[in-house]
Amino acid sequence: MTHTPESRNKLSKHLFKQKNLWSGILFGLGFAAFADEVIFHQLLHWHKFYDLSSTSVGLVSDGLFHAFSWFATVGSLYLVADLRRRQGLWPKMWWSGKLLGAGGFQLYDGLIQHKLMRIHQIRYHVNIIYYDLIWNIIAVILIIVGIYLYKKATLDAKILEASNHV
Repeated sequence: MTHTPESRNKLSKHLFKQKNLWSGILFGLGFAAFADEVIFHQLLHWHKFYDLSSTSVGLVSDGLFHAFSWFATVGSLYLVADLRRRQGLWPKMWWSGKLLGAGGFQLYDGLIQHKLMRIHQIRYHVNIIYYDLIWNIIAVILIIVGIYLYKKATLDAKILEASNHV
């Protein structure tokens, strides 16, 4: 049985849909955690990952947080390399996962770690409401765009599948 490029593309999208999505989510988590660590923790010194103890404990918590971001990013890129090797990389699905992962991380951080657990705040000694609003609104925007891309990618795959049956 020979495969046309279109049928191979459809087969790859079907087989690797979840892998594309989860690779993107993992990359989004790692990228958002990395950006948070570098910008807010290291460059601006606004907070540490865990601010409820000494500076030493805060630095160790930042190191563990930074390690998490790198493991997530490297793991994701390993999956991307595997998808490329199998000709199964689906950029639109991958980007939807990336935005869902980044937005999910940021919303989790803003609601759970900042407000519920109170292990750190974005910034101290200022009116925090504006920082919280911006942080969480950006997270929701990332999630909405990620959901839009996911639906668009899924619709594109269905259209491709339908066109191959005609």
